[in-house]
Amino acid sequence: MNPLIEEPQAWLALLLRPGVLLQGVLLVLALLVMGRLRRRSAWLAALPPGVPLLPLLPLLGLALALAGQRWGLVLLTADIVAVWLLLRLVETKLLVRLLPPDQLRLLVSRLLRPLFLLGVVLVVLDALGSLQSLAAQPLGIWFGTPIQLGRLVEVLLVLYLVGVGSELPAIWLGWLAQRGLDLSHSGRRALSLVIRYVLVALGIIWALQRLGINQSGLLAVAGGLSVGLGFGVKEVFSNFISGLWLLFEGSVRPGEVLMLDGEACEVRRLGLRAATLWRGSDNAELVVPNQTFFTQTTTTYTRSDRMRRCRFELVVPAIWPPQSIIKLLESLVAEHLEVIAQPPPHARLIGFDKDQNRFGLSFSIADPLIASRITSQLRLQAWEMFQRRGIFTQPPLEDEAILAREAAEPPPKPSDS
Repeated sequence: MNPLIEEPQAWLALLLRPGVLLQGVLLVLALLVMGRLRRRSAWLAALPPGVPLLPLLPLLGLALALAGQRWGLVLLTADIVAVWLLLRLVETKLLVRLLPPDQLRLLVSRLLRPLFLLGVVLVVLDALGSLQSLAAQPLGIWFGTPIQLGRLVEVLLVLYLVGVGSELPAIWLGWLAQRGLDLSHSGRRALSLVIRYVLVALGIIWALQRLGINQSGLLAVAGGLSVGLGFGVKEVFSNFISGLWLLFEGSVRPGEVLMLDGEACEVRRLGLRAATLWRGSDNAELVVPNQTFFTQTTTTYTRSDRMRRCRFELVVPAIWPPQSIIKLLESLVAEHLEVIAQPPPHARLIGFDKDQNRFGLSFSIADPLIASRITSQLRLQAWEMFQRRGIFTQPPLEDEAILAREAAEPPPKPSDS
């Protein structure tokens, strides 16, 4: 029979022994009782999970030992609970002071807790049988090399640690390089990504050597696939190189506001393959390939500052003097709270004929993401103001016409006498 099948059968036979079953039943009862007590007692509920159970397990093991029963499973459970509580103490008391929240969450969720879970699995398997005999089980011949289960698991574990755990060392090395070499923020992020991928590549090379795989055969297979994959994933490589270039150059940065398809979008994240942009008009996130920023003209409103100059046009009957309309429009924009005073708003006559005049109004705002909203508000306010003054329905009053004419005439020159 296959040894990989014999080992789990031996574990099952061990778990079905009366002494092991008794310990399992007692552990389940202890968990149920402690869970009910925590729901009823506010004092117990305030404690971290596992703390009330930790002193109960040694007492349970002592009772089993005095009764002449096996108690190894209870002791193993107590050790696992103690290590879990120690890990929680390190997370909440030590690491929370040393790392930012995002890095702490990454370290705990992707590294510390998976390693703890793996350790628990290995300890339990070692208690049920022999890990050495299980690790020595052959899995066959891969690329001309015999592969054992233990070595394969070891390589997969190291690759996981390199792939997941390399992000934090890469961030720290990038931070040190930024302090020492005076790099920009985008340059530090690009360097961190390059360091991470170099570490991953070194991990893959180590894994191949550790498994003893015949690299010449592997290279032959990779060479046969490279031609077909080159045509299939050339866009991926193009976006990858574009992402590295954008990170080093800093031309597109997180927090920057760009124009995409006539809409102002904020860059939320810049990855190696694509950038994630947020569009405020419909609260949508857009995933844009990095190559787009190299093949198309990109308009940014936050390269040097966030001020945006907005403008719109409107048509007024020609019977109204242009000077009066310009004065009304400039005063209307100046009263808006979200329009900045410098540079000042400016209204101008951009076209005229015998029936109507066309005016343009330009103004500045501090946040480019609200440009469409402010422009719409000012259009509506201008329409309401023109309706109140009867600009669309009646000719100007005599005093308004006189004031407009006087404003258009140059002041008289002072006499020599």
